[in-house]
Amino acid sequence: MKLLIRNLTRNTTEAELRALFEPFGKVQSCALVLDKDTGISKGFGFVEMPKIGEAKIAMKNLNGKEVGSSKIRVKKAEQKVTDNAADSNE
Repeated sequence: MKLLIRNLTRNTTEAELRALFEPFGKVQSCALVLDKDTGISKGFGFVEMPKIGEAKIAMKNLNGKEVGSSKIRVKKAEQKVTDNAADSNE
């Protein structure tokens, strides 16, 4: 399950983000979204956990948790609709 993590401080690292989720289960991937010009975090990222149950437990336990100087928000990431998928639904 892919999770969206919002409201991260700009200095949060991918290693710190991964360490937050690992106590709840296996983390398949972890990525911060960076500004393409500055390379600085935009304050959100994604964590993918292969087991849905573990991801749900992580989401429940970490949503609203104080990390750094802000409360993070964790929810299931929505699937991105591609142009091809939109065309096929017409």
